Amino acid sequence: MPKPIYALGLGCERGCDPQEVLSLAERVLKEAQVAASDLVGVFSIDQRQDEPAIVQTAEQLGLPVTCFNAQILEKETPRLLNPSERVFALIGCHGVAEAAALVAVGSDGVLLIGKTKSAHATAALAVKE
Repeated sequence: MPKPIYALGLGCERGCDPQEVLSLAERVLKEAQVAASDLVGVFSIDQRQDEPAIVQTAEQLGLPVTCFNAQILEKETPRLLNPSERVFALIGCHGVAEAAALVAVGSDGVLLIGKTKSAHATAALAVKE
């Protein structure tokens, strides 16, 4: 039986405290009982590819960061558990964390943990069995 593929999606406001994003990521992984070593990477939107909170969280978890543009993330809207009109108005897609995680695992994947929020960040976990 093939090993499941897990992908962590992250989103955050500009200038977000890196510790806030790392704590949120760890909370989602703990809830799902998934180790960072089981992840294939950290995924987000290209508008945050250089955001220190995203980059440092990936580094702390020992994972690469892959970012997608808003058009690619928007295609995942029908599969999102928490689509947001506010996010769409701001960046052109209805969600970042959930959509990025879903893109990473592909069309056969599902959200294991939907959008989870902290004060300035979001995280979601997708899996492909």
